[in-house]
Amino acid sequence: MCLAIPAKIIEIENEMGTIDMDGTQREISLLLLEDAEIGDYVFVHAGFAIHKIDETEAMESLKILREMASLENGEKI
Repeated sequence: MCLAIPAKIIEIENEMGTIDMDGTQREISLLLLEDAEIGDYVFVHAGFAIHKIDETEAMESLKILREMASLENGEKI
């Protein structure tokens, strides 16, 4: 099973991007996307942006991931 995490591109330099992933910033490769721009939301897997998504979809995905994490930790949603 693969898990792709939604993130927002906040900086681009050459074929690399800096993303904000729910408050955590990381550097990723943008080689798999032809038209990535600052402000785009993307799914990130294994250090690569693999698919552009809209902001609504990104926020819904993050909400679900937070809910799954809270269930794993025994917290109430």
